[in-house]
Amino acid sequence: MNTTFIESRSTDAAAYGGLVDAIGGIATAVLAIIALTGFAPGVLASVATIVFGAALIIQAGTLFSEYSSLMLPGGAAQSAGAECFGGDTISAMLVVGAAGIVLGILALLGIATQTLIAAASIAFGAALVLSASSARQLHQLQSALRRAALSQSGSQMLAGQMASGSGGVQLLTGLAAIVLGILAVSGVYAETLTLVALLVLGITVIMTGGTLSGMVMGFTRSGTGSSRTVP
Repeated sequence: MNTTFIESRSTDAAAYGGLVDAIGGIATAVLAIIALTGFAPGVLASVATIVFGAALIIQAGTLFSEYSSLMLPGGAAQSAGAECFGGDTISAMLVVGAAGIVLGILALLGIATQTLIAAASIAFGAALVLSASSARQLHQLQSALRRAALSQSGSQMLAGQMASGSGGVQLLTGLAAIVLGILAVSGVYAETLTLVALLVLGITVIMTGGTLSGMVMGFTRSGTGSSRTVP
């Protein structure tokens, strides 16, 4: 059985997943901005919460897909993957994303709209904080494979810097979303603060999704991925 095609499909799925994730971030940010103008804020905030929950699930699936395609049996790739792979983090992202969708649907139905959206914002922020190092860890795994293949380019080094930078920004914006959500739950400008939190979250996912997609595509073009035929 030829595994080259399977690994290529997995990498393509990861790259497109990062792009779809970024599109979800754009949709979340746009909905939050429109709601901040005063147009159906409750409805749009609920929809934005659902969209962001879906984007978080896609991001988790993208990370898992790329990690899986790189963690090959034996060699440096496997040892690096064992050190870098955060299965618990990805599971948390999936759970939070699904919970966010449920909270968004309940809020859309008019059940404690502001409270549920604020709670979702806190959960989303926590998920971003937990997954802040995921892109950097993925780059470390890619770098281990490149070193094994004696391949390293300037664009790949730039991808590493982007991964580290996006991780730092994701950590800060995740904490900001948590703070904004807590203030909203306490009743301090609840509607405005939840919308601002969703806007911040959306912008963050635009950046992280684009970075993730670029890392995957750059690694694919570098030709350092594994291509093996297994009977």
